[in-house]
Amino acid sequence: MAAVRGNSVLPARREALTLHTADGLRLVGELAQPAERDPVATIICLHPLPTHGGMMDSHLFRKAAFRLPALAGIAVLRFNTRGTSSMQGTSEGEFDHTRGEAHDVAAAIEYAEFHDLPRVWLIGWSFGTDLTLMHGHDPAIEGAVLLSPPMRFSEDQHLRAWAESGKPLTALVPELDDYLRPAEAEQRFGVVPQAEVVGVQGAKHLWVGDAERVLDEIVRRVAPEVAVPLPRTWEGEMETADTSGYR
Repeated sequence: MAAVRGNSVLPARREALTLHTADGLRLVGELAQPAERDPVATIICLHPLPTHGGMMDSHLFRKAAFRLPALAGIAVLRFNTRGTSSMQGTSEGEFDHTRGEAHDVAAAIEYAEFHDLPRVWLIGWSFGTDLTLMHGHDPAIEGAVLLSPPMRFSEDQHLRAWAESGKPLTALVPELDDYLRPAEAEQRFGVVPQAEVVGVQGAKHLWVGDAERVLDEIVRRVAPEVAVPLPRTWEGEMETADTSGYR
């Protein structure tokens, strides 16, 4: 048995992919699936603000892709929104303050539909939570988990649309967040009857040191049949990623 660490890469079927948007852009992405079985559920990861370093390789989503296919049987689809760069490559286009990114979200959902990926959930982090709330209540989506929602671009009208959809919505809100803290989040999400706001004691906006808690909470909603907390050790082959160029 070896400890699962931040740069541990567990077995999975990983393939680079290109998403094609309705307005003609090509977006860099990756799909990680369980190595020897079909996935039980799927998450589409919408990353933090690219103008502040957010990308598909931001640490929570990188760790999700490294671990969840093996530990929880969950497929992880990550991609760089328009104009965003990471170690995986650069997506075409330019950052568009959530407007053009509507096409990016739609392209990821369409990819999951076309490839028959099961039980698709959106996982938004920071800027990605705005994309989720504004553009994510699609018939193909089962629900969403929001990590550190700043509510910078999304408005009450977007929350009301989620309320009307009836789809499950969970917000994990750090106690020490820079933008929106649990008490205020309870008020903002009060217009969504099915919304669950989970305050996370001691956590900050970037979730440094809290990745395991976040991944457990995601799995708890997306694949409730999977036991959590997830294993912190692994028996079998495991690689170590070079994460020196990552945030």
